Formats: sequence, C-alpha cells, structure tokens
Amino acid sequence: MEKFGKSQPVKRVEDVRFLTGHGNYLEDCAPDGALRAWVLRSPVAHGEITALDVAEARAAEGVHMVVTLQDLQAAGLITTMDATVVKNRDKSDGAAPERHMLANGRVRFVGEPIAVVIADTLEQARDAGELIEVDIADLPVKLDLEAGGEPLHAEAPDNKAFDWGMGDEEATKAAFDTAAHTVSLQVADNRIIVNAMEPRGCFASWEAERLHFTFGGQGVWGAKSQLAAKLGLEEDAVHVMTPDVGGGFGMKAMTYPEYFVVAHAARALAQPVFWMSDRTEAMLSDNAGRDLTSLAELAFDADLKITAYRVQTRCNLGAYNSQFGQPIQTQLFSRVLTGVYDIKTTWLQVEGIYTNTTQVDAYRGAGRPEAIYVLERLMDRAARELGVDPFELHRRNFIAPAQFPYATATGESYDVGDFAMILSRACEEADMQGFAARRSADVANGKLRGVGLCYYIESILGDPSEGAEVEFLEDGRVNIYVGTQSNGQGHETVYAQFLADQTGIPADKITTIQGDSDRIAKGGGTGGSRSVTTQANATLATVEVMVAAFAPFLADEMGVEAEAVHFDGETFRAPGSNLTPSLLETAEMARAQGRVDLLRHTARAQLPGRSFPNGAHIAEVVIDPETGVSVVDRYTVVDDFGNLINPMLAEGQVHGGVVQGLGQAMMEHVVHDEDGQLLTATFMDYALPRAADVPMIDFTSEPVPSTQNPMGMKGCGEAGTVGALAAVANAVQDATWDKGLRQVDMPFTPLKLWEALRNGTKAAC
Repeated sequence: MEKFGKSQPVKRVEDVRFLTGHGNYLEDCAPDGALRAWVLRSPVAHGEITALDVAEARAAEGVHMVVTLQDLQAAGLITTMDATVVKNRDKSDGAAPERHMLANGRVRFVGEPIAVVIADTLEQARDAGELIEVDIADLPVKLDLEAGGEPLHAEAPDNKAFDWGMGDEEATKAAFDTAAHTVSLQVADNRIIVNAMEPRGCFASWEAERLHFTFGGQGVWGAKSQLAAKLGLEEDAVHVMTPDVGGGFGMKAMTYPEYFVVAHAARALAQPVFWMSDRTEAMLSDNAGRDLTSLAELAFDADLKITAYRVQTRCNLGAYNSQFGQPIQTQLFSRVLTGVYDIKTTWLQVEGIYTNTTQVDAYRGAGRPEAIYVLERLMDRAARELGVDPFELHRRNFIAPAQFPYATATGESYDVGDFAMILSRACEEADMQGFAARRSADVANGKLRGVGLCYYIESILGDPSEGAEVEFLEDGRVNIYVGTQSNGQGHETVYAQFLADQTGIPADKITTIQGDSDRIAKGGGTGGSRSVTTQANATLATVEVMVAAFAPFLADEMGVEAEAVHFDGETFRAPGSNLTPSLLETAEMARAQGRVDLLRHTARAQLPGRSFPNGAHIAEVVIDPETGVSVVDRYTVVDDFGNLINPMLAEGQVHGGVVQGLGQAMMEHVVHDEDGQLLTATFMDYALPRAADVPMIDFTSEPVPSTQNPMGMKGCGEAGTVGALAAVANAVQDATWDKGLRQVDMPFTPLKLWEALRNGTKAAC
C-alpha cells in the first residue's frame, strides 16, 4: 500500500452546496421557534458598575429571562473563564486576574457583556435590553503598550501581565558585544479584526437531561469540557456540535461568555435558545489579532554571518489573559525565533500589557506572522545598512541542507529543508532579472517601484495526535469520522480524497463526518495548520487496522493463511486464490455473514515530531508619490509544503492567506479614540481587501518531504499570511528608501505614504 496519496488537484465537493445556497450554517440549522438572546454590552472602556436594574426589562413583553452575573452564580455556575498564566523571567507566576462570564462590578473594554436578555424574538430582546438601567462610574482608560497607568486589575497594579523570556541572554549579549556589525529596528505590528464571513453564534437546548449545544467553532471537545465544568454537568450530559463554519482563523478556537449564558438559559427555561452576533458586535467582542511592538537586533561577524538575534517585545493582551496556551505572541515567537538562519544565540523578552481593549490572541488565519514579520523586516534593514543585496544576505545565512536535522537556539529541531533552492526558484518565477527594467519604466512615469522578500518558516502546532474512524454503510457508502473541524478549508474533499487514494474506495462514495461529540469521541480540532497532517496520519493508521482486521476473514474465504493475504491499495490478493475483492466488496461479504465487527474500524496516531513548512514570498509594489496610492503589482510564492494531497486546495489556501496579509499591510487597522471607543466598528470604517486590490498570485510548490510523518507533509493552512506581511512591507520600504524614508510601518494607506514622502520617516510610523 502506498504511504502517500496521488496528489491530484480535485475540486472541492462542498462548494456545490455552498455556492447554491445549501450550506448548513448556524442560522440555517437553528431550531424553529427558538428563543432569542441579546447581549447588553459595556458602552465605556473602563468603569465601576454602580447600579444594574433589570426589573423593567424582565417585565417587558416576550421576555423569558434576563441574566446577570449574580443570576449565573445563584444557579451554581462556575462563572470564571478559563485563562492561562505565564511564568515571568524570574520564574514567578504572572498576573492571574479573574474574568467572569458577565461583568463583575467593573467593565474593562467597550463591548464587555454585562447582561443577556432572552425573549421570544430578537426585536423583543433588544427592546427589553434598552430598558435595563446600568450606571457606570468612568475610570481612566489605558490604551498604550507601556507599564503603568490606571490599573485594570488589582493583581497587576502596573498593568503588566507578565515579563517572559527565553534563550540565552548572557551569550547573546556577549555575541553583540564582540560583533563586527549590529543592526536594530523598532517595528510595530498593527492590530486587526478577524472578520470571518459568518460571525460568532450558538444555540442550545435541554432534552432528556442533556445539554445539546451547537456553535460555530474550531473543535467541539474543548467546548464540551468547559460547558460541563462550568454548568456542573457530567461530560456525558453534554452534546456539542458544529455545522458548516464560515471562517474561524483562530478566533473561533476558544469559548466565549455568550456560549455559557445561552446554555444556562436553555437548561433553565427548558426551551431552545439562539444567539447570533451582528457585525459591529463581533468587531467589539471577538478576540483580535496582532497589536505588538518589537525592538529587534541582529549581530554579524565580518563576513556578514549572523551571530546573534535579540528581540524585546511588548504585546497587548487586551483586558484579560489568553484563554488557552501561552498568549499567542509568546508562543509564536518561541517557535520560530531563529527563522531559517544559522543563528547560534538568541534572546527573546516579551512583556504582556493589559489595556482597555478586547482580548488579543487570535491568529487571523496566519500562524506565525508576528515573529517572521519582525525578523524579515530586520533582515531587509540589515541588508540596506550593510550595503548588501537582501537576497544575498538571506542566502549567506541560510541553514544549509547538510546541517539538517538542525537544532535551533530555541530548542526546536528542523528535520529537512533546502532554503537556497526554494529562493532561487522564487527569483526565477518572479523574473527578478527583469525587475530593474520594470523599475526604470515606472520612474519614467513618475512612480516608485520596490521589491520585497520574505523567507518564512512556521511549525505545525497543536495536539500531534488525532483519531479517525471508517464505517461501511449498507448502501455501499463509507463514512470517515475525523477529529478536526473545517472552517472552510475543504476538509470534506481532502479527507475523502486521501482515504480514496489509500484504499481504492471511490471518493464520491466517502462522506466526511466532523464536529459532533456524540459521534466522535475525541479530537484535537483545527488550528495551527495541524488538520490535514495529523488527520492523514490517523487515517493511515486506521487503514492499517482495517486491512489487518479484514485479512483473517478473507483468508477463510480464499482458503489461504492470513499471512498470505495482502492489500495493494485497491484490492486484496493472495497467491493461489483468484479472489481479488476491493474493500467495499469485502465489507459487503462481511455484512452478509453477520460480521458487523468488521464494518467499523478506528485508530489513533501521533506524529513523531513537528514539520516545518517554509517558502519565499516576493512582492513588487508601485507607489504614486503624488497621491500616496500604492498597488501590489506582482506577487510570487514558492512554498515547500512537503508532499501535497491536493495541490489545488493548497494553492487556494495560499491565495487566501496572501490576501489576508495584503489586507493588514495595505489597509486594515483598528483605531480606538482616547476614551477607548472603537472607531473602526463597521465596514464603513474598517477596510478589507477587494478583488481589485489583489494581483494575480503566482504559486509554485517545491516539496522537500518531511521526515516527521509517513506522508512527508508539512501543512499549509496559514503560510500565505506569514510571508505576505514582510514581503509587502519590505517592498514599500524598497520603493521609498531612495526618497529618504528609513522606516514605514503598516498599514500603508495612501494618506500615510503621502505624508511620509513629504514629511519624512516620522510620519510613516
């Protein structure tokens, strides 16, 4: 049996129903007649709740319940949200303030939930919500990324959540002290809003002493455990489902306060309850991404080889700690601190700061862009200051193929790579030889053209183990049950295709089942580009279990020993027998003989190590200095994703990720006023890229198969954005360098560039 699929560019089967209006999203499957929930949110960024009177709202027409924090606590719920505490550099615990499902005497960001109204209709719930009397005594607002200011939490009187570090600080300092050259850059990574096509939502019902909860998420098992724990239920009494999901991007990986309140209301009222966020509500309350600033430094020897890398970062946590894992900025920096370069010593220090904004820890579809953006901006700056071509500086410092497996200074072990080969292919595909002519032509027309390079590497994060189950049905179809969760990536196609490639079962007879905690006992969900790699690994293990189980049964049918039966990827064969049944035929034979034990097969498997997707992004940007308008004119990607199951889906993933990166680089930016009010809370104020803003994106796959899984895969879900930010930013820097600009920070809006070209670097930051 082949250990890897046939890598065919199969079109997505789920697109037929999506494009014809037959998707099954939350609003499509919400129960008819469900009560509706509406959330009263804080209108101010910081203040003490001095009065909260819901009596009039409770008496309003159609209202069944108004829920406050006190109501949840009186009902016996554990109202504190899960949160992670990070160790400080001195090994003490970072701050651990509590976050409750609804405001506990104080509000800390605009949009924080205070109370929830449950009524017959959304209009009635909203009207009743307007009757709630809430008085809030304003407190000073904290928005900057510096320690100090009005404390948000007593546990963090200086508003510092943690001071975390990793690496060898002393060795890194010594390398800088003896370096032939040092280069530094202070770079900001602007805050963005996730803006999934489908906002967050959920509905719940209480039937037969069980909670049935449905939400748009990235995995059902974390929500199941938290709902059980917070509501005081046994896990068997909680059933969680996820239907089609219109985008997740990391933002939908965690649970949110509204989910627990809706579940409580459904149980208390014994009626279905449905809540759906509107767009502005989502912009106020969903976890955001980015929002950090870093001082990055590189040390070089006389041959321009990197000897040390040092980063000091302040990241915005928003008002509360991250719900799971380390806060995303520390996690991401630690994984790829050294990038693709042969760096011996590193030091990273991250300070987490509380501010009066919503929590900040979502990927926004982008894996590790924070770390790569800082390093690749710094590499571009180093090349300019040291008088060397940026492409040459990259090549000079790449980890060479002979150095793999390579132990990084941060403790990761890269298994394989050929970075110089990937970069050379990217230069060829991008026609770098023709760049000078393109630039000259633009100069003649009064335009500025720049080229930017980003060479990225990321790691597959999340649980390395996953399970799969294959079920043979009476009608000749097959179900594959998976522990991951599609948010639009095409899992229904790729999992069926992979199983078909390994078994010969026609892909159109395979149905992918996901997102149901009653039908799938355990799963790791989706995030960190883990899905296809871990799920394919589990599918291979299940196929092996299945073949091993069918062999003794077929041996009796064939009149041979079980050891003689082998499976060639499509049919079973044995010397001396003319029977060559397929898996579908074998399953029907087993069914006819009452061997129902052979109709379901399951296995779990764990990846032996992480894989490391990497690649080169080359962007060309053209700027009109008279207006500040910039256009991404050319964009080339050459990626090493290892072996691909479906190149078409991989290319689509890259295109989507690149567009997200272009959005942040060119136009997306969250703005709060001095009172903490979100000024970019609608699509009238928050710009997203449209088709006219996106160039043709040239994608090439150059696989260097991973050794960390039997398929040789590396994952690709988040790679597009990881490379796009720095590639575009470096292109803008290249276009404006000769005009005297020494730093330009995202987003590169026309006004910012126009002012910078007239007023200098300060206007561009």
